[in-house]
Amino acid sequence: MNKQVEINRKFIKSLPKVDLHCHLDGSLRINTILELAEKNNVELPSTDPKELKKHVSVMDQNITLPEYIDMFDLTLSVLQTYDALKRTAYELAEDASKENILYIEVRYSPILHTEGDLSTMETVDAVLEGLEKAEEDFNIKTGLIICGIRNISPEVSYKLAEVAVAYKNRGVVGFDLAGVEENFPAKDHREAFYLILDNNINTTIHAGEDYGPESIHQALHYCGAHRIGHGVKLKKDGDLLNYVNDHRVPLEICLTSNIHTGSVDKIDNHPFKFYYDYGLRVTLNTDNRLISNTTLTDEYMLAYKHFDLDIPDFKEIIINSFKSAFLPHRTRTELIKKIANELDTYVSV
Repeated sequence: MNKQVEINRKFIKSLPKVDLHCHLDGSLRINTILELAEKNNVELPSTDPKELKKHVSVMDQNITLPEYIDMFDLTLSVLQTYDALKRTAYELAEDASKENILYIEVRYSPILHTEGDLSTMETVDAVLEGLEKAEEDFNIKTGLIICGIRNISPEVSYKLAEVAVAYKNRGVVGFDLAGVEENFPAKDHREAFYLILDNNINTTIHAGEDYGPESIHQALHYCGAHRIGHGVKLKKDGDLLNYVNDHRVPLEICLTSNIHTGSVDKIDNHPFKFYYDYGLRVTLNTDNRLISNTTLTDEYMLAYKHFDLDIPDFKEIIINSFKSAFLPHRTRTELIKKIANELDTYVSV
């Protein structure tokens, strides 16, 4: 029996969803930052929640990707202990579950959390412990993606790839390369990805966010990426775009952060709708819930308002996300059957 529904925020929040591109260090709660800073004697620019948010959230202005990344300095300052990582991982999964996100892939770089006494392995243990506890307490599945950083060094990326290999089948589901693209090409890190691919681990790479389609080309053909993070510059190379489409390479689209970083000047010029209409496997994701002041519900609402989407479009994008998840095929199939039947019951009024 069909259910007639009005497409609004409440309805979109209720839809079963997937978030494939979400950074732990960009998705903290403001009150948690304040409490962790007090506990660990970390100096903050303000102890007033509203004022502090101005330092860690892009409000209305567009900034560059390097300026956007600089905001992580503050969140990272309170994420240097085991308990802090465990807590924030748990809270992120809890926040996701409250908007009916059934599966979230949380990504972070262990090397950025070793300024205190933690080893890279201990940071992974902490995040996984938080995520596992959240899975017990809430209706959500989680996976962890380890990030190499373009602008640190290929040697560090290789060491982080070794960590990902060590934690394969223990909660880590993939490996990523994040950071500023310009002057830090993905191909410099290919040895790390050779190790990852040799161990049959999934890969996703930030590419085509603040640099051209050649960055996406390197991610695919030098590093063997299975998914592309952002990919907004792909539209500039029709031949590569067709390759991505023909090989069903998923794009992890993050509308709000793409505007904030200046990757796209305004939402109406975002290539998301073009990609979707052309048939690319697009997904919608948050990127950084705190820094971009967003939720996955917000991202779907943004797409709905600007790109004239209807329930069948939501269904396709959500199923794209499940298909693209770094989950075993059987698990993906079971989830898709479950949510597809549910989504088929909705008809917009």
